Amino acid sequence: MRLTAAGLVFTVIATLPTLASAQKNYDEGASDGEIKLGQTMPYSGPVSAAGASGTASTAYFDALNKAGGINGRKVKLLTLDDAYSPPKTVEVTRKLVESDGVFLIYGSVGTPTNAAIQRYMNSKKVPQLFLATGASRFKDPKTSPWTLGLLPGYDTEARALARYVLKTVPEPKIAMLVQNDDLGKDFAAGFKAGLGDKAQSLIVSQQSFEVSDPTISSQVVTAKASGANVFFFAGTQKFGAMQIRTRHELGWKPLHVICSTSSGVEAVLKPAGFEAAEGVVSTAYVKDPTNPAVQNDEDVKQYLDWLKTNLPQRDAREGGLIVGYIASYLTAQVLKEAGDDLTRANVMKIATNLKNVRAPMLLPGIAFNTSPTNYAMIDQFQIQQFRNGAWTNVGDVISGE
Repeated sequence: MRLTAAGLVFTVIATLPTLASAQKNYDEGASDGEIKLGQTMPYSGPVSAAGASGTASTAYFDALNKAGGINGRKVKLLTLDDAYSPPKTVEVTRKLVESDGVFLIYGSVGTPTNAAIQRYMNSKKVPQLFLATGASRFKDPKTSPWTLGLLPGYDTEARALARYVLKTVPEPKIAMLVQNDDLGKDFAAGFKAGLGDKAQSLIVSQQSFEVSDPTISSQVVTAKASGANVFFFAGTQKFGAMQIRTRHELGWKPLHVICSTSSGVEAVLKPAGFEAAEGVVSTAYVKDPTNPAVQNDEDVKQYLDWLKTNLPQRDAREGGLIVGYIASYLTAQVLKEAGDDLTRANVMKIATNLKNVRAPMLLPGIAFNTSPTNYAMIDQFQIQQFRNGAWTNVGDVISGE
């Protein structure tokens, strides 16, 4: 069965398990006519560029509702600004759960923000699904069975980047600059693990920064002064652009490796300047809709048509839009598969039994997989280098394990 609305085709994923009950069962936030969802987004604050994910989420369900909703039910999405501030996240999440009575929360952006409500959500047994973070703490079914991250593991990604460095640079001297939170710590730990026994001798500078810092220019200056020929950065978008621009202005030309969180063309590389960003290396798991090489790809054509119809004022280069699009797609398919058994436990059962699910915009060879004992949805990705204003694949899709 296919539902077409505003240029976007919503397709039931045949590989999802059939677990719906013939009898109608509802938890709070679900009824015969409506499913109420919630999410928190950094629409303001230091990583406001990532708020694009919430904009895409709203547009996705608006379009789906116009097409008839999910099994005849309309979706009401409440997406609230937390300014990337954990205390604010706690405040607005309590409102969503206790006052608004949402059925589940999905697609929320941020490692420290989602971490701040993780214990609360699990104590309430309210699903915290397809979060826009790759931190390892959101892939632990033993301690947080109601929490499921969407993005590839930060530590897994970093291990692959480290192996790329060892393969590419004969005698690497590495400077590291990481955000001082769970995101940065996961990337740092994974990168060191990828270097193996050589880590201590190869890393000549390691620094951190806070998301509240006005600038990180001094850290980049220090990294250059260390004599490093490899510069590894892990942080959010604002600082991603800042460190690329500063490194370029210093005339420093190491192998510049950046985490996928800071690889967005519109949010990071364009503000930094394409000339400054030329040659940086990162990873990807989704297609770049602005890359001329994929303009005839069916996923890309449908996505661009959807953007043109539903978000004509937004730029296709905004990576956050794709994250929101995919998270919304997965959430809609899980809810569809739940049928009339709209209980939180059933939704978690479906979400944690995904088998080779191909969502729109995933790169070839990459699929979503989960099990009740493994919440790592993606462990494969593509090494890429930014050349002439676009990301270019380097080698084949690889596993981060």
